[in-house]
Order: sequence, then structure tokens, then C-alpha cells
Amino acid sequence: MNICDVTEENEHTDRLILIFSERPSFMTITRKPSNAPGELNQLHVTHIPRYKVLLHNDDRNSMDYVVLSLIQVFNFVQEECERIMMEAHRNGVALCVVEPLEKAELHRDKLISMSLIATIEPE
Repeated sequence: MNICDVTEENEHTDRLILIFSERPSFMTITRKPSNAPGELNQLHVTHIPRYKVLLHNDDRNSMDYVVLSLIQVFNFVQEECERIMMEAHRNGVALCVVEPLEKAELHRDKLISMSLIATIEPE
């Protein structure tokens, strides 16, 4: 795996948050100092839970409006937004993105504020 970004690191917290580029995965790595001389420091890895942002089909909004809303909220290219919109139209629900809880809640709330029906659920 290639590390694409280190979001937090300092000598006071001994905490490091890494974001990997292949499959978006968020984890926290905490260094535990060793007590005995010659003993290696231990790393404790905690995966941050991820949540699916789901778009539900509705009869109120036009397909064009849904696509424009998805572009505005997620900053996806138009083709990806059209694919998500059509999946929701055909199947009743479509997966938009999988991400940490705070970001998923923000995206769900933005979609709801645009009068779309959106929910989140654990991955």
C-alpha cells in the first residue's frame, strides 16, 4: 500500500493518522513507548469505521436536478453522477460513497438540504 497523506503527527500526541491511496481506508496508529531498554516501540492500529452514503429514488426531483446536486455535493464528474442517479432510479437506492462517519453525515445532510432522500449505514 502506498501512503498518500499523513493528516496528523506530532511529538506530543504520539498519534498518527494515515490515509492509504489504493482503497480509501482510514486508520489511526498510536505509538506505545517501550519501558525496557532495547525493546522496540509497539504500534497499535485502529481502523476508523466507514459508512455508506445512499441516495434513494424519489418522484419529486428531476433527473437533471439530482445529477447537478450530486456534482455539487460530491464534486464527482457528470458521468459518475449520472450513473448513481440511474442506479437509484432503477433499483430504488444507489451507493454514492463510503467514508468516515462525520464526512458521511455531512454529505447526507447536504443531499437532504437539496430535497433529496439520503441515508447512511455502516459498511
